[in-house]
Amino acid sequence: MKPLIPELPLDPFEAELAVKFFNAIRLPDVPGLPLMKDAAGEWFRDIVRALFGSYDRKAGLRHIEEIFVLVPKKNSKTTNGAALMLTALLMNTRPRAEFLIVAPTHAISDLAFSQVVGMIEADPQLKRRFRVRDHVKEVKDLLNGAKLRVKTFSLEVLTGPRPAGTLLDELHLLGKDIHASKVIRQIRGGRKSIPEGFLLVLTTQSDEAPAGAFLDELRNARAIRDGRIPGVMLPVLYEFPPSIIRPQAPGVDPLWFDPATWPMVMPNLGRSLRLDNLIQDFNTEKVKGESQVIVWASQHLDVEVGISLVSDRWPGADHWHTGADPSLTLIDLMERCELCVVGIDGGGLDDLLGLTVVGREREAKIEVTDKDGKKKKVKRLLCWSHAWVHRSVEKLRQDVWPRLLDFEKDGDLTVVDRVGDDVVEVADIVEELFKRGLLPKEKNAIGVDQIGIAEIVDELAVRKIAGELIVGIPQGYKLNGAIKTTERKLAGGELIHCDTNLMKWCVGNAKAEKKGNAIVITKQLSGTMKIDPLMSLFDGVAVMGANPDLGPSVYEERGFLVL
Repeated sequence: MKPLIPELPLDPFEAELAVKFFNAIRLPDVPGLPLMKDAAGEWFRDIVRALFGSYDRKAGLRHIEEIFVLVPKKNSKTTNGAALMLTALLMNTRPRAEFLIVAPTHAISDLAFSQVVGMIEADPQLKRRFRVRDHVKEVKDLLNGAKLRVKTFSLEVLTGPRPAGTLLDELHLLGKDIHASKVIRQIRGGRKSIPEGFLLVLTTQSDEAPAGAFLDELRNARAIRDGRIPGVMLPVLYEFPPSIIRPQAPGVDPLWFDPATWPMVMPNLGRSLRLDNLIQDFNTEKVKGESQVIVWASQHLDVEVGISLVSDRWPGADHWHTGADPSLTLIDLMERCELCVVGIDGGGLDDLLGLTVVGREREAKIEVTDKDGKKKKVKRLLCWSHAWVHRSVEKLRQDVWPRLLDFEKDGDLTVVDRVGDDVVEVADIVEELFKRGLLPKEKNAIGVDQIGIAEIVDELAVRKIAGELIVGIPQGYKLNGAIKTTERKLAGGELIHCDTNLMKWCVGNAKAEKKGNAIVITKQLSGTMKIDPLMSLFDGVAVMGANPDLGPSVYEERGFLVL
């Protein structure tokens, strides 16, 4: 297998000197205190070469300013990172330079500092050169006054320093930190005045859908890797190609379930990792259920979590990928469909306002077998969703705000500063559908949660969209028919959605509770996590099923609709 780092025009003297220092460091927590020359993998020596060999001392120019390393856990990230930062001290020629190891938690920062100290104490020459100050997690170079400090991530602690080099460990844990992006900007800005300054990020994949600063940095690294944007970052991403990650047919395991693929993302296999142990762990997690397998794979195989498959999840989550079409836009939907309806769901200021347009394609493209065993073609439902949120949620729900900002960057969520702007924009979309002649003309065009619909009804009335065109959709067990229909159409390939990260998040948040023969999905069950856009999908499916143009309505017959 080829290394991830290609041939680079490095300064051979600087690159090999750094590797020489790195190789001579001893591993402090292994019997016999082996040298990194024997303990570390060649994959990490390539990183050492690239980082230190990309600085041109004569020109005072660094060609690779940052390295972003995504690698599964147990591949010696923290130990290798500690050795690299100790190497940075040995390579440094700037008097009183400051180097930082920044960790997201006290436990990780303690581990990183412990490794650095252990490496120093394992070598008499390093013990003479460096002075350790345990109480402030600092190592000082007695030759030139340079310091290596280990800090826990926080806005207060990291504002102001001008580091010559920074290692940011386990960035994925900072996805929900609302200050993370600001602190990373501080770190980048602080090193701009130092020509040899660098930033190294070492992280595992998140065990939840990537969010916040971690998602921003990961997207940037992937874009540079794929050649979509230029950059001074070297991305080193140990993750599977799409062909291995891509979901297979329903009921068929993805290719990454095969341990034969695992060495692709495990550069330290045979050193800190053993394949037989990993297989045993994987089989243990499989017995616990799919949700545990996904979490295990995110940490050990860098498989990105798209939908959080909790044990009490909505059954449709298992089939969500089946209907995914990332290229589907609202314009596409309107051009391809002969009939559209709208589902709307929202609550107070701390909720999302969700809207889903459900359209019926003009052409029948899916072949199904009816109850008599006859095959026939049916028309698919195309679904496009969007959400709105008031800026006050930044203070009311700090735990989810970074993720909401990610959805805003994606273009799938709008943050409004004035109450009512969201309702106006929802009405704009409904009116566009109405003008195009895509909505039913007499009734059953817009399905809305019965609670909190007054503002939306009033705004639509101003636009001459009123009366029986707007349908109140009862929630709770009465929504069971729409929920089941959505599940079946997803599993059968009859429902196509726009596959946004926003909807993946909502689907992952949805918790289901069985009440008699019905499945209930409510905001209360999902706690503070948001599911309003998903509920708007159910509302849209319900009103589509109630439309007279589509034949008899099972929902209407059972009294599930309020007209």
